[in-house]
Amino acid sequence: MSRVRVLLYLRGADTAQVERAYHRISTSLAGTPGLLGNELLRSPHDPAEMAVLSEWSSLEEFDVWERGPGHRASTAPLRDHQDGSRARPFAIYQVVSEYRADALS
Repeated sequence: MSRVRVLLYLRGADTAQVERAYHRISTSLAGTPGLLGNELLRSPHDPAEMAVLSEWSSLEEFDVWERGPGHRASTAPLRDHQDGSRARPFAIYQVVSEYRADALS
């Protein structure tokens, strides 16, 4: 099993509202099986462009959570901020290979 990273693309002028929603959701997801962590990202070139990057221990664990009964309710606060200009507001990537800075020195 390889880890997966999920990107949820967000867009909106009210970035403070997005940040509050992100913190509320992250707190509610603490302890979710398979969730290794997440980050809220903002583009330095377009402050209205944001994304949530979450890391999961496996695609299977992410799928279990996504199909579970709490998924839609727990992520609802960010739904209105999803980037509607994209064909899909999210992307899933499996980690194929990686280098870590501490391993390269």
